[in-house]
Amino acid sequence: MIAAGDAPLVTPETISDLLKAQARTGLGLTAFNAADPASYGRVLMTPDGFLGRIVEFKDASESERRITLCNSGLYAAEAAKFFRWAAALKNENAQGEYYLTDVPVIARAEGVKCALAFADEAVVMGVNSRAELAGAENLMQQAIRRRFLDAGVGMTAPETVYFSHDTEIGNDTQIEPFVVFGPGVTVEGGAVIRAYSHLEGAKVAAGAIVGPYARLRPGADIGAGAHIGNFVEVKNATIGAGAKANHLTYLGDAVVGPKANIGAGTITCNYDGFGKYKTEIGAGAFIGSDTALVAPVKIGDGAITAAGSVITTDVEAGALAVARGRQVQKSGWAAAFRTKQTEKK
Repeated sequence: MIAAGDAPLVTPETISDLLKAQARTGLGLTAFNAADPASYGRVLMTPDGFLGRIVEFKDASESERRITLCNSGLYAAEAAKFFRWAAALKNENAQGEYYLTDVPVIARAEGVKCALAFADEAVVMGVNSRAELAGAENLMQQAIRRRFLDAGVGMTAPETVYFSHDTEIGNDTQIEPFVVFGPGVTVEGGAVIRAYSHLEGAKVAAGAIVGPYARLRPGADIGAGAHIGNFVEVKNATIGAGAKANHLTYLGDAVVGPKANIGAGTITCNYDGFGKYKTEIGAGAFIGSDTALVAPVKIGDGAITAAGSVITTDVEAGALAVARGRQVQKSGWAAAFRTKQTEKK
């Protein structure tokens, strides 16, 4: 098969149709009807529906240029025959080039007709600039959005949601505006992905809520019914069923048990500049706001860490860990300080 390297939207179905056409006669070509044929090579058909010849735009007559059936550049043939036909090409044309489009004419001289397959223009469109590449991306996104909507995925503003070619979304998932799915994302049905979230290399189980403004990095595995809230980043971490990290948190290289609660401002200190280390948080544990968990460290089932703690050693199940300076109060100190500073000024 010969395929142009500048046609990124060619589908497996397009290739399958071409191979079926090739199987009919030994040579196949994919053609398409262009809304604006421009400088595409025109496909001239024989009365019996096979390819007569392809005329390049610069070599075409005015009547031939009005033809809208165009050459996609996709060919299929037995390799040995194709290379033999290609070796017989001449460059007797306005461009002084060797046209692969002349191969069907050479094949016909041996009694091999060229069968045609047909594709939509958008599928075989060529890309020759950054602007055209952006246009191709837009067409791909529209097709993926339609596929998910037809499969029962809810999107309030589909035109603002961006998918990768391999994104998998279960039906009854709800996706809010301005969500980006990078490569390798799977979301099970019934999940909610809230606005302005970015997911890549992540799994989200049924009933989970992600976002708004959440970031799931590669290795994030969000359990059923778990909550990952605003400005929470998860990397290479498993979040158990029903666990919650609702705001302002970083969970990296971690395992969070079912129904654990992660308070605002919590971070797993997983990297020392040389290695990555693991944090384990048990089922039902409560991590107080602004806790720093210095890995490697384990928090037992049902344990609690006091807000503002820096946890450097394991915490046993059901225990309270307090790792912060003791508060001291000096009555009247603030007023005396202000008076003294005012007098100095």
